Amino acid sequence: MFQIPPRVLANLYVAIGAVLTNKVRSLLTALGIIFGVAAVIAMLAIGNGAQQEILAQIKLVGVNNIVIRPIVEQKEEKVETQGKQDKRKFSPGLTVRDVRNIEQNVPGITILSPEIILDTHVIRDGVRRSAKLVGVEPAYFNVYNLELGEGKMFNADDRISGAAVCVVGYSIKARFFPTENALGKRIKVGDQWLTIVGVLRERAVSEASLRKLGIRDFNMDIYAPLQSVLIRFKNRDRVTPSMQQRDMFRSAGMVVAATDNEDEATRLERKNYHQLDRLVVQVEDTRLLGPTADILARMLKRRHYDVVDYEVEIPELLLKQQQRTNDIFNYVLGAIAGISLLVGGIGIMNIMLASVLERIKEIGLRLSIGAKKSDVIQQFLFEAVMISVAGGVLGVILGISLAYLVSEFADIPTVISFASIVLSFGVAATVGLVFGIAPARKAASQDPIASLRYE
Repeated sequence: MFQIPPRVLANLYVAIGAVLTNKVRSLLTALGIIFGVAAVIAMLAIGNGAQQEILAQIKLVGVNNIVIRPIVEQKEEKVETQGKQDKRKFSPGLTVRDVRNIEQNVPGITILSPEIILDTHVIRDGVRRSAKLVGVEPAYFNVYNLELGEGKMFNADDRISGAAVCVVGYSIKARFFPTENALGKRIKVGDQWLTIVGVLRERAVSEASLRKLGIRDFNMDIYAPLQSVLIRFKNRDRVTPSMQQRDMFRSAGMVVAATDNEDEATRLERKNYHQLDRLVVQVEDTRLLGPTADILARMLKRRHYDVVDYEVEIPELLLKQQQRTNDIFNYVLGAIAGISLLVGGIGIMNIMLASVLERIKEIGLRLSIGAKKSDVIQQFLFEAVMISVAGGVLGVILGISLAYLVSEFADIPTVISFASIVLSFGVAATVGLVFGIAPARKAASQDPIASLRYE
């Protein structure tokens, strides 16, 4: 069994006594280490939190996805300037026909998920609440990794016939059916009654993620077959007299005047000629994201008669760019934290070098009773390491507290890992050992008799 030599233990006890005798000086010496370790732990906690948030966001938007969104409002010219401009071309907008054309002509696509999103309200037992009705196909739930908690998804007959059925989010079920089974119950969505055939599992999504990704709270939505929404609720591709007149004005480049007391949402909906509100295209290989997005953009431009009334985004690439930005931010924070530890080590060395001159008599007394120069070196090294380790412990406590405060008050997710604590603690002890060598050697090289001669 390994035993610590008695001489080393004696030097350790002397070092402990010296540190405890000068508590204030030891604390001031350790301040640099305390703040350096706290900075390392807080920085790594913020970095880990950002990393997990990005991974969660990638899971929300799906993997290898390309998102196509229609642009409702285009830049418009005044009527009197049209003579100097090329005649504005007409676009049919983003429609189901585009989806079928992409499905037939673009290789490497695994999933196509069109969406129609309508602002509506839900009524049951005299309770009314605003909600969104989302017309989807079954692929939608795979794209966003949504799991069914109860019931079933839409079957082929529901999709083809446009049946009056729906799958509701967890919050809708909890709000309107808190104590009963929602399956088979009817709920009024807008002016139509829909039968609930399924309930989604609860999906926890932070408000920050909803804002960054431009997605909705899945728990508060009602999902119906795409064909059901087109037949029973709204189909913007269907021509009516008012729409025909609007399209004639639009194709001529004329501005349709807004009615009185019309809010922004109503105005945009009135001008919206797109049948679909969103189209998600999932490719089989990440390397195909860029080329496929370029093909889709050119295909839609041709189908929309050179009118670019859509935008093509690759959420995963945007999130990876955000991740690279976070990594750079973490490197900067890491460098700052490393400098703090370096400054803390220099502080330990400077204060201990200054204390050597004050402790020449103590060193002489130890040497006079039989201590060797190696004993003096060990004593000062032990002091330096103890100060840095104690500073590391206090720094860990301060770093965890800072991470908690950042998460609580700044609304920034933080994740404290055991590895970051071990790393910062180990670096603190190493800094004390490295920067304690110079003071220890200087202490061992002192000549107490010569110093007494000069006094």
